[in-house]
Amino acid sequence: MKFIGIDLGWKSQPSGLCCLKWTDKQLQLLDLDRKEAIADILRWLDTCTQPEEPAIIAVDAPTLIPNATGSRLPDKLSHKHFGKYHAGCYPANQNLAFAERTVNFGLELESRGFVHAPIIEVQKLGRYQIEVFPHPAIVNLFGLERILKYKKGRLNERRLELIKLYNYIFNILPTVEPFLCISSLILPEIPTTGAALKAVEDKLDSLICAYVAAHWWYWGEQRNLVLGDRTTGYIVIPKSVLRIE
Repeated sequence: MKFIGIDLGWKSQPSGLCCLKWTDKQLQLLDLDRKEAIADILRWLDTCTQPEEPAIIAVDAPTLIPNATGSRLPDKLSHKHFGKYHAGCYPANQNLAFAERTVNFGLELESRGFVHAPIIEVQKLGRYQIEVFPHPAIVNLFGLERILKYKKGRLNERRLELIKLYNYIFNILPTVEPFLCISSLILPEIPTTGAALKAVEDKLDSLICAYVAAHWWYWGEQRNLVLGDRTTGYIVIPKSVLRIE
């Protein structure tokens, strides 16, 4: 089984891409990349996953947007459950500029046989897609009191927060099920310039997305939350694993 993480650029910006594989009772990193055009992302995906090969794709973007205006149910629930961690998500509706791009991406995945899976049979092989959101996932996976603020602010402050994420990935994900094999990880060093920092940020976000896909497949609802459903749109988020002092 493979687990694909896509930190999708909602407009025209590049997307982080990660491919993990479940083998020998652990997750191995197969690829960590970044592409800009949707066509290039799909070509990368088709290379990672052969036709009918079992995989679950976790996309950080609203691929289901049933509402013409306002916010989706999962958007509202993210603020209800994770607002105190500063981890509520951006509202999505059909009139926003990114809606066509993100919804069409979900349709492209469906055309490849990746069905939406807000409900899943634990560890059953298949081709699935889910929507995820790294901020609350990071809070719960790493036991944080608030999000890591590596997306906004001064460059040095963002860099320090991204270093924290880098260290949490290395120190914690190998210790919780499903285990991430550190020996297979070749993560980029955290750079000191803005454009390079954004590139690494996208890649690490995609790794978190891929891990959430694996966590959903491995545990299902036992250790994951699902905000919303197939009709309203939904976001899959790991339940709290631990708390760091």
